[in-house]
Amino acid sequence: MYRLELEALKRANRFRKREIFNSNLIDFASNDYLGLASSKKQFKKAIELISSYATHAPKASMLVNGYHEVHRDFEEVLASINGFEKGIVVGSGFLANIALIESLVRKKDMLFIDEEYHASGMIATKLLDNRVIKFRHNSPEDLENKLKSYRSRKGRKIIAVEGVYSMSGELCNRDIFSLADKHNALLIVDEAHSSGVIGDNLLGIFDYYNIKPQLNYIKMGTLGKAYGSYGAYILASFEIISFLENRGKPIIYSTAPSIFDTALALVNLYRVSNSSKKYLKKIKNRQKIVKDILEIDLKSLILPIKVLTNEQTLELQNMLKLDGYLVGAIRQPTVAKPILRIIPRLGSSKSDLKSLLKIIKSHP
Repeated sequence: MYRLELEALKRANRFRKREIFNSNLIDFASNDYLGLASSKKQFKKAIELISSYATHAPKASMLVNGYHEVHRDFEEVLASINGFEKGIVVGSGFLANIALIESLVRKKDMLFIDEEYHASGMIATKLLDNRVIKFRHNSPEDLENKLKSYRSRKGRKIIAVEGVYSMSGELCNRDIFSLADKHNALLIVDEAHSSGVIGDNLLGIFDYYNIKPQLNYIKMGTLGKAYGSYGAYILASFEIISFLENRGKPIIYSTAPSIFDTALALVNLYRVSNSSKKYLKKIKNRQKIVKDILEIDLKSLILPIKVLTNEQTLELQNMLKLDGYLVGAIRQPTVAKPILRIIPRLGSSKSDLKSLLKIIKSHP
């Protein structure tokens, strides 16, 4: 039924399939930035935590009977650490973006979204009809021009950006925060790839720029990256979280997030918070290695290597597999032009990172 479409994907070297990779490959592909996904010690802590409660599965949506003490504790700790009034756990980052964008942008409102925002946010914009304006990637100038054009219209202005962009590793421009304040706009910041990675306290882009959360700021992020678990969260004012509880369809109509995964995220959150200086030092060491070998100044833990064609991207990935390394081969539609996406994660050694980068550098 879909044979022709699949054949077209194969001809364009855009065909994908799930694969269980050889466990002996050295992982520089995953978003497990701090290496917590393989920590047996943290896993055991989560089991101990979840074993202290009568139930270990959510059973229902959060508004019926699925909201658990572990959910509440995680939300309270995360909100307190980040300086927001309140938080809410969500099943995934994909669902969090759908919930935020679909529910917050009401009939007279307008969403201004970075053209390279995550696919989950872009899919949500399809539900908004003509209430969406895309602005040039990471461009405060283009954003301000478009905000000014909306000045005379009634309704809220809502801006959506990423703290660290997932494919390029670029940091959100600091001036966009100032524009949100100047134009009295809500600002949604997707911190999936910045929380646990940047900032003096590893709290993400707000921490990196030393920006104090305001009532018009919304932070969302995932638990399946630096926090070594699965799920997502949204941090905001009491009012906005309450609104999401009443209007956020993925929150209302989904079974509550996994209690175990939330427990694992909670113990990992404590670990990162208590050891942030140690982790930050290790992150900076890996950024320095990239600088020394490739002369690339990383601000995050995402290293994109531009490749000419999809075919070459797959060839390079396979070549590196033969050398014992796993990296991401990212092709359209995820990116406009293909890249090798390398993650200098803490779960793999500095010596292995050096060896990988030397191979990359030696390849024409």
